[in-house]
Amino acid sequence: VQLQASGGGLVQAGDSLRLSCEASRRTFANYDIGWFRQAPEKGREFVAVVTLGSAAKYYAESVKGRFTISRDRDKNTVYLQMNSLKPEDTAVYYCAVFMGGRYFDNANYRLWGQGTLVTVSS
Repeated sequence: VQLQASGGGLVQAGDSLRLSCEASRRTFANYDIGWFRQAPEKGREFVAVVTLGSAAKYYAESVKGRFTISRDRDKNTVYLQMNSLKPEDTAVYYCAVFMGGRYFDNANYRLWGQGTLVTVSS
């Protein structure tokens, strides 16, 4: 079952958004889950990942200090809190399940959802 990303929208630079990624109970209980983004005419870029039990969290340098990833066991949901948004954060954001290997490589993820569009105006 694919993951379901939601929460995107149109905001101004400096604003905040919180994205949600809903998973099945089994998926949530067994896998690290990450966020990626893809801007127009660009490749899919790693944003953040959270391990099982939130033991570890890793971020891309471009979002470190502004974005926070978390997971809620009761809701089987992974969140991406995005603060101080910039126009360069504009992209479709996807969540997916990590299958092993390097966290930063999108080839190591499965169950990609449909994505949610974030547009940041200047």
